[in-house]
Amino acid sequence: MSDLSPFLEDPDLKRLTGRQQKSRQIEWLRIAGIPFRVSATGHPVVLWAAVKGKDVETTEAWRPRALEA
Repeated sequence: MSDLSPFLEDPDLKRLTGRQQKSRQIEWLRIAGIPFRVSATGHPVVLWAAVKGKDVETTEAWRPRALEA
């Protein structure tokens, strides 16, 4: 766990899910009900707050700032 990053690192994600492949990690996260996003490279991105059981707002869809202009 990195104190600087709010996101799980690859080894943390592998340990949490017990899976190596990103598609299998995504499948496990969906079944477990842990909120995540998928990066441009297809990797799941998980906040530490989601794993630690803190409130994570997932109802509002992410929107790039370029569309706000």
